[in-house]
Amino acid sequence: MPKLRGEAFWRETLRSAHYVVAPMVDQSELAWRLLSRRHGAQLCYTPMLHAQVFLRDANYRRENLYGEACPEDRPLIVQVRAATARGPPGTATGAHPGLPAGLPERRCLPGHYGAFLQEEWDLLQRMILLANEKLSVPITCKIRVFPEIAKTVKYAQMLEKAGCQLLTVHGRTKEQKGPLAGVASWEHIQAVRKAVSIPVFANGNIQCLSDVEECIRKTGVHGVMTAEGNLHNPALFEGRNPLVWEMAEEYLEIVQKYPCPLSYVRAHLFKLWHHTLQVYQQLREELAKVKTLEGIVDVNRELKHRCQEEIANQKEGEKPKEGLPFFHWICQPYIRPGPKERCKENEASGTEKGMRGKRALEEEEDGHSELLSKNKQKKKLRNPNKSFDPSLKPKYAKCDQCGNPKGNKCVFNMCRGCCKKRAFKETADCPGHGLLFKTKYEKSLSWQSSQRIIQTPELSRRDVDVGDSAGDR
Repeated sequence: MPKLRGEAFWRETLRSAHYVVAPMVDQSELAWRLLSRRHGAQLCYTPMLHAQVFLRDANYRRENLYGEACPEDRPLIVQVRAATARGPPGTATGAHPGLPAGLPERRCLPGHYGAFLQEEWDLLQRMILLANEKLSVPITCKIRVFPEIAKTVKYAQMLEKAGCQLLTVHGRTKEQKGPLAGVASWEHIQAVRKAVSIPVFANGNIQCLSDVEECIRKTGVHGVMTAEGNLHNPALFEGRNPLVWEMAEEYLEIVQKYPCPLSYVRAHLFKLWHHTLQVYQQLREELAKVKTLEGIVDVNRELKHRCQEEIANQKEGEKPKEGLPFFHWICQPYIRPGPKERCKENEASGTEKGMRGKRALEEEEDGHSELLSKNKQKKKLRNPNKSFDPSLKPKYAKCDQCGNPKGNKCVFNMCRGCCKKRAFKETADCPGHGLLFKTKYEKSLSWQSSQRIIQTPELSRRDVDVGDSAGDR
């Protein structure tokens, strides 16, 4: 079939999708996509796939796109990460590639992906031009905004000109993430929508169905995308706030049919049960430690049982606590506190100013108390003997070249990466890093020399034989 473009692509291939589940790192697996589609989502994305690995590794393609055999997982956009214009990856039938030029995850920095490409317009343009030329399916892009509306509009127009057929605009800058996320700018999104002729999706500030409707009305976009809102309430696009255990049980049933890494399942349960796990801290720790899917199902069952007991003992007229709009066992958004709110929480709890506002555990260790973050608590549970005293941490010498920790036995006083470059350039050895360029080169010369010695006597004998026969003649 011919490659559709712009409005025709959105209307016919994407079936005029208005309700979109955002691509999410380690959270957009097939099981979650199917759950979201059952409850109103009209379009989903795969997790971010590495373009070069996708090209060379059949197992990687099979593991990440085995949803090809799942017809209800359509329409689907495959999110591809790349940092060069060497050539696009192949795509599954019926799936369409999207370039995540707006992903601000720190893991994108070393590979130079996502929002870290935001200032390299020439490279992005070449990547989209090449993909648009080589692939038989349309290309979509997802971006974050610049502080200036005019620059954001120019950026969007460049992507459209390069061949992007649908553009998703997250109304935050790449610096706005985590506790600094703040409010997304629908003004930027509206300006982009007016400036381009291709379909536009909006992303940001979506916590319930009324937000979706208001965003479409104010910005004029074709559809609205959500991530956090969907993770806390998969029925968001239905305009419902179901019981958490209903969504959790349905999701776990789908996982039984379409397995995924246990870390994905655990992360989804943490989001769904977020407010309840603030009440039942012990079950939170159990969910963090459990090693099997059956164990996660058991924790989910116990959370359901606790909530049902709480409902049975509820007094008439009792209202939700902690300022929540609903009781904690009902799916509802989680409003991430900003920096000012976090400082107030810290002061109220007696912690030092600037310390993380999330729960901290006070433990007595070696005669002094220390506050452990949530991640350190998990590490402590896995290894009770682990110490987090900064004075006990080993001090690493830095690489002369890049500042990373150097190898203890490196002859150049460098990290392995810098050492390898220098050893190769100078044809030198570094036993500390196991790099033997000089030794291998000398062995190669020795082998070539031995081959010449072996060949020379044979040539001499042949010459003598030829001479003798000539003399006989």
